[in-house]
Amino acid sequence: MNNPPTRPHRNFYGRRKGKHLRDSQEAYLEQDLAGLSPGAVDWEANPDRRPLDLPALFGGRDVWLEIGFGGGEHMVHQAVQNPDTGIIGCEPYINGVAMLLGKIRRAGVENLRVHPGDVRDLFDVLPESSVSRAFLLYPDPWPKARHHRRRFVTPEHLEPLARVMKPGAIFRVATDIPDYVRQTLQEVPRHGFDWLAEGPCDWRAPWADWIPTRYEQKALREGRTPHYLTFVKN
Repeated sequence: MNNPPTRPHRNFYGRRKGKHLRDSQEAYLEQDLAGLSPGAVDWEANPDRRPLDLPALFGGRDVWLEIGFGGGEHMVHQAVQNPDTGIIGCEPYINGVAMLLGKIRRAGVENLRVHPGDVRDLFDVLPESSVSRAFLLYPDPWPKARHHRRRFVTPEHLEPLARVMKPGAIFRVATDIPDYVRQTLQEVPRHGFDWLAEGPCDWRAPWADWIPTRYEQKALREGRTPHYLTFVKN
């Protein structure tokens, strides 16, 4: 008999919950979250790490992934603009999850699924070459040099991301932190991606289907310059 995989030790940095949730947000979490689950992602629910059945989940549609969706405005925007695509969002910060659930109710979209936890657990159960597009938008910058290993653009995250993305899939990264740009351009191509840029407008101008997020608006208010980096899985 095969033993189930051993759960790896994974450090988690950052907040799980912030200020007190409003009663409406508590209701969203209680009433809506379970129904929007992409499936058995948590180790307790799926110790054998059986892959998610994405065709059953999204009816054979292309699958997109948003890593750390913040308040969810971009994710809902993409779901509205792309109803024939299935989008999974990961966010461990429960206040952001509650904000997203409210936006989903108001928009009435049905092509979203939500994992309120670490994207690494989702990577464990996403089938190989199953994701057509991924978004990493204004990730935690971890500005201190000794904390750079906590950033998403490290092998611990990029190796499984590359595994689950299809050849030709698009990976978008937005950040206002110059050193995050440096590390992204250094690390992402090492893991099977090509940077799609021919001139400055390719990283200075937002994507045609972009919607500014609250994090970008804060960056602009504070005088920081957004960068929009596009990669393709080779």
